[in-house]
Amino acid sequence: MNAVDTNVLARFFINDEDDREAARQRPAAIAALSSVVFVSISVILEFEWVMRGFYELSRKDIQRVFESLCGLENVQIEDRGIVLTALNAYQQGLDFADALHLARTDFCNTFLSFDQRLKKRAKAAGLSPTVETPKA
Repeated sequence: MNAVDTNVLARFFINDEDDREAARQRPAAIAALSSVVFVSISVILEFEWVMRGFYELSRKDIQRVFESLCGLENVQIEDRGIVLTALNAYQQGLDFADALHLARTDFCNTFLSFDQRLKKRAKAAGLSPTVETPKA
């Protein structure tokens, strides 16, 4: 089994016709993802950042890409259930990284953060652990 990085996922899922190097690499990425591959949580997190920050994909498109990735039988995703839980929270308005942080800490009582937007959105979505502001 091979592990893939963010660039391979980007070349597979995003057809960037303006980037010659990406176009040249795309067939190799397609071939790589036709075999059994492993995708780590860190690659998942970085891939979301690349789709949002570099390619400027919408939340809806990012959601679709991740759903497609999770649906590929030959792709083994580290902690797939956690990624799916994070995608659900992302769909409810959380930032993907925040959603992933919460999903990975579901065994904790609270998630301490100064991010008031995260606290508000997590509460509205009924997610756990509860987000609380650290107290001095």
